[in-house]
Amino acid sequence: MSRLDELIEKLCPDGAEFLTLQECTQKVKNIKWKSYSGNDKKYIDLSSVDRDLHCIMETQNINSDSAPSRAQQIVQTDDILLGTTRPMLKRYCMIPETYDNEICSTGFCVLRANTEIVLPKWIYHNIATTDFFAYVEQNQKGASYPAISDASVKAFSLPVPPLEVQCEIVHILDSFTLLTAELTAELTARKKQYEYYRDNILTFDTTIKHVRLGDICSVITKGTTPKSYTKTGVSFVKTEAFDGAKIIPNKLSYVDEETHTTFLKRSMLEENDILITIAGATIGKCAIVPKEILPANTNQALAIIRLAKGNSPKYVMYLLQSDLMKRYMQKNIKGSAQPNLNLKQLNDFIIPLPPLNVQERLVRVLDNFEAICTDLNIGLPAEIEARQKQYEYYRDLLLTFAETGSTLMTDRQTDRQTDRQTDRAERN
Repeated sequence: MSRLDELIEKLCPDGAEFLTLQECTQKVKNIKWKSYSGNDKKYIDLSSVDRDLHCIMETQNINSDSAPSRAQQIVQTDDILLGTTRPMLKRYCMIPETYDNEICSTGFCVLRANTEIVLPKWIYHNIATTDFFAYVEQNQKGASYPAISDASVKAFSLPVPPLEVQCEIVHILDSFTLLTAELTAELTARKKQYEYYRDNILTFDTTIKHVRLGDICSVITKGTTPKSYTKTGVSFVKTEAFDGAKIIPNKLSYVDEETHTTFLKRSMLEENDILITIAGATIGKCAIVPKEILPANTNQALAIIRLAKGNSPKYVMYLLQSDLMKRYMQKNIKGSAQPNLNLKQLNDFIIPLPPLNVQERLVRVLDNFEAICTDLNIGLPAEIEARQKQYEYYRDLLLTFAETGSTLMTDRQTDRQTDRQTDRAERN
């Protein structure tokens, strides 16, 4: 009999008590911006939370002058955030210590565990389950822009066994996520290494000519947002379709032919156009338009950069991804509540412009380096995905186990899985 079996037999042989999230969480306070005069706060917006890794990736610094209206809720270490706007996108995470006492959007439901009743990670693992998101899907309101209220989220009932049982199950589930976290950290380190070499390759001395981006372009404009979309038709590119510097066809939206040639005429795309996000938390993401998705169009959150002949689109795109552009954006959008880069600022971006043959040689070097990194990274995402699926299987199994009080796993199966994960982590 496993330790988990023993604990359940001893402490809750007839199953666990059910409580709503409302009954096992505490109230969260809002910041009073009018009377606040302290240091800048980090602002966690919906787009700050990675939907796959379930962690906070990027935040803005805000103060009483620049805070958007939704920047209200004060978060604490171990709070759980759940995005309630378009909740089936599954934006949820736990607040690490580095974001203690910072601010999050009212687009999140903040779940702060009453630790006399429930562990924070018990709530975290429960809101990740298939059952929870089935409940969310049933209770969200609105067709085109669905949302679920905080009250509806907190009405969800979950099994709450004694803390000792919670602790043991959380320990088991954490053993599955440990290796995933380490693999993810390795993947992040490789991406940073690539960025370091890219920035060094694209650093020039003053002997190389420097020009305004607008001076080497035939067009710098932005897209237009249509009134409606269709299931098929002309490709419509949003930032969500970007994967690195590529546009993924199965993530495209669509508009009808008439809308494309009339209402969206100004923003028709051409092969090798560079698209760059100029608004929101994903500002600066860019991709090159491939021939395969044409005809195509894009929305007003993306700028279209069309180079004059004699310049390499890939060279310019690498510059737009580099630290040079990041520093330029930080200087020009500093203090903005909503990050925004206007077309004049894009036109005025100063770039080094070596001869075309040098541009092409640098692109070959960077393409080769990126290909090596991509090859190295192929195995890691696949391994991360496999570990995630394994975690999801045992998570749903163990949390059902807790609510019924019946043994769903064979003797020592849970312990063997935990031991195996721990051994892998130690070997790595």
